[in-house]
Order: sequence, then C-alpha cells, then structure tokens
Amino acid sequence: MTPTPLLCQIYKSPRQEEMFLYVDRTRGLDVVPQALLEGFGPPQSIMMMIMTPERTLARVDTARVIEALKEKGYYLQMPPGGDARTRDQAFDVSGGADDQSA
Repeated sequence: MTPTPLLCQIYKSPRQEEMFLYVDRTRGLDVVPQALLEGFGPPQSIMMMIMTPERTLARVDTARVIEALKEKGYYLQMPPGGDARTRDQAFDVSGGADDQSA
C-alpha cells in the first residue's frame, strides 16, 4: 500500500542537536507522549511540509515517517551516529518492547 500525502509540522529539540519531531499537523502535539516531550524539551517549530512518498528527506526514509505519522501521529528523528537500529526510528514510549530481531 502506497502512503498518502499528509501535512506535517516539524520541530527541533532545544536539548539535542539534530533531533527532530515530525507531527501530523491535523493531530498536533497532543498525540506525542508526555515522556517523549519531557526528554525532547519544548518543541521549536522549524517548518511545515506536505509529506508524499516522492519527497526525499536527508537522513530518513519518507515512507517510514508517513507510516509513523498515520499510526502514531508523530515520528522522532534521532541525531546521526550510533547504530542503525536506534538512529532515525519511530520512538515509542507507550510501553512494550519494540524488538525487531531479524
């Protein structure tokens, strides 16, 4: 199934360089878990964009962002570095392990 376009608000973290929070504009920050926001810091809006499968983002797969926005309403882009498993992944603080062993 091809992801459909949606309006996305992007915030940067004041606490961590190159950490960004993508939020479905129609759902707003209310869907972002409080624990995530506390670690992220007060979100600083940097831009709004229409997310489409054809759009290219610098360090993250656009389809992953779109799917996370549809499912959770948000996507946390981690700073570069570290291992591929933790970098640029959808962040889930709702409990439950998100172990995707391959």
